[in-house]
Amino acid sequence: MFMCRQDTYYSYKNKNMPKVSIVVPVYKAELFLEETIQTVLNQTYENWEMLLINDCSPDASFEIAEKYLGDKIKWFEQEINSGAGLTRNRGIKEATGKYICFLDADDLWDIDKLEKQVAFMEEKDCEFSFTSYEFANRDGVPNGNKVIVPEKINYNQALKNVTIWTSTVMFNMEKLTKEDIYMSDIRRGQDAATWWKVLKKVDHAYGIKDIFSYYRRTQNSLSANKLIALKRTWYLYRKVEKFGILKSSYYFVFSVLNAIRRRI
Repeated sequence: MFMCRQDTYYSYKNKNMPKVSIVVPVYKAELFLEETIQTVLNQTYENWEMLLINDCSPDASFEIAEKYLGDKIKWFEQEINSGAGLTRNRGIKEATGKYICFLDADDLWDIDKLEKQVAFMEEKDCEFSFTSYEFANRDGVPNGNKVIVPEKINYNQALKNVTIWTSTVMFNMEKLTKEDIYMSDIRRGQDAATWWKVLKKVDHAYGIKDIFSYYRRTQNSLSANKLIALKRTWYLYRKVEKFGILKSSYYFVFSVLNAIRRRI
């Protein structure tokens, strides 16, 4: 669906391609799951495994995925509905790659996303990278609303700018442990809390300004999610980072301003 960008700066020329584990939580994903699986099958990078973790989904997600299952695409079951964070943790536990990345079951990648990001990680020899992204409509068509990320971000900057999106993240598991990247047992915001946790350990994460990922959202859900996102960010400051009112307010103001700036 999405073609290679002509203005990217990274290419992977080493034939000894490190393995990438792609963790995909599955819950009520039947409308988009096949297209998301296809976006991985279409990758120019070949050495990957896709770990589909079923969080007790009540729909036909398994029937859709079943025909693709094999050595590279694997299906795991959660015993109880656990939420995205703990479901991703199951995928992290099962992962065997040098690199671990995440893909939500309704999102999409450019065909060279893995190739370019792995090359970038190898070149930088870094622990943590993320990329720019663009919103897409229900049909997966990019809508022009882009989030261009900074070249680097540290812990303090990440608190002020919640710009890292889950489906763009890649971790180097030769430099981090699985304990470092396991997500908290909270229903919302566990991904941002994880980025902050890792950034307490490493100097900074590297951002790739090229857009390789597409965040599928309808216009209605975008509007509804704004208030939810603000509440989630405040909760993370107060309950996860344990900041007081003043410190939470300080970071919250920056977070709101940066969110507005990203959409201008």
